[in-house]
Amino acid sequence: MRIIGIDPGYAIVGVGCIDYEGNRFKIVEYGAITTEAGEDMTDRLKRIYDEAVDIITRTKPDALAIEELFFQNNQKTAINVAQARGVLILAAKNSGVPVFEYTPLQVKQAVVGYGRADKKQVQQMTKAILNLSEVPKPDDTADALALAVCHAHTGGRLMW
Repeated sequence: MRIIGIDPGYAIVGVGCIDYEGNRFKIVEYGAITTEAGEDMTDRLKRIYDEAVDIITRTKPDALAIEELFFQNNQKTAINVAQARGVLILAAKNSGVPVFEYTPLQVKQAVVGYGRADKKQVQQMTKAILNLSEVPKPDDTADALALAVCHAHTGGRLMW
């Protein structure tokens, strides 16, 4: 199964694509979609959408795992992240890719085995699971890979 993990944002969108077969992981690619501060929000959203479609078209995933939003104190930031998340989901749906949503707690539980793990623990375990030499940067990319691993460990079984 090929899985794309997405850590939504509007300045940085983390993206990680993995193959998962027989309890074995293989990295396909990972990186980030970035937009510039000060750029018009509609232009940022279009760039996120277009680049997500390009990645989906290139990698041909069986599933897309995306983080559910949780309450943030800054309403403007939360709204902007929600808009970016919406165009990412739209890119997947328009490409025929099923979307699976996971909370940060679910990701921590699936990757580390402990729902209250901190960010560094999740990153280190993701690095170990995927046999990487270092934790991917930026952090959003590592988070995206953790989402893909989460889907492989949990939701992936539901698809068969």
